[in-house]
Amino acid sequence: MGKKAIIVVDMLNDFVTGALTCDRSLAIVPALANLIDAARKSDVPVIYANDSHLKGVDAELKLWGDHAIRGTQGAEIIPELAAKDGDFIINKRRYSGFFQTDLHLLLTELGVDTLIITGLHAHMCVRHTSADAYCWGYNIIIPKDATDSFTEEDYLGGIKYLKEVYGAQITTTDEIIKGNFR
Repeated sequence: MGKKAIIVVDMLNDFVTGALTCDRSLAIVPALANLIDAARKSDVPVIYANDSHLKGVDAELKLWGDHAIRGTQGAEIIPELAAKDGDFIINKRRYSGFFQTDLHLLLTELGVDTLIITGLHAHMCVRHTSADAYCWGYNIIIPKDATDSFTEEDYLGGIKYLKEVYGAQITTTDEIIKGNFR
């Protein structure tokens, strides 16, 4: 595996404490914060793939109700994981961070071939982002302590699917950091 990047999926106010609260999400914040900090220190790109919906327009809102509406506090990254200078933010209107965004172009220009995909939800947005990553030929690493879902069943099913269908390497943030992102 070559150059890596961290993809942080939907660690937004509306998913952590707002409209679509995932109570389990708070448990992954410390590990994810450590991973992001270590990535920055190692010059590994940190890319946020954030829901950023158009109110009254996006199809996803019909299924899930209003959440992460562009320009609202609910669509902002939680303060504990706030983006810093040098990080990248990709706004998405569907589950995948790749669909109709410039994520692939950004990764290509950064020379990245391996994605460490984190955040919410293993069975939904992390899964769809991983599906497109796989189709584009990226290697996929999932730190199991830096992703979660609404329920344990959804989380375990999502992780199993990522491993079996996309060949994702399932590991921990500590293992990634100890390996210096190699």
